[in-house]
Amino acid sequence: MGNVKTEQVKRVGKELMARFPDKFSRDFDGNKHAVNAYTEGTTKTIRNQIAGYITRAFAIAEAHSSKQVDEEERAD
Repeated sequence: MGNVKTEQVKRVGKELMARFPDKFSRDFDGNKHAVNAYTEGTTKTIRNQIAGYITRAFAIAEAHSSKQVDEEERAD
């Protein structure tokens, strides 16, 4: 089982993804540095949780988009 993220982590992560969609990707280390640059006053633990949430969200979105492409190819 995974860890449940707090509402604060989810809220900040979603806000950062909405405001800076081109600054984040599936790379955790890159996301960690971007979160550090765009937030102030966060602890290392919170920063890593936000970066992990964003990384996971991008991985899920990519998996869903590739699944849709496969389904479209089968329909043709």
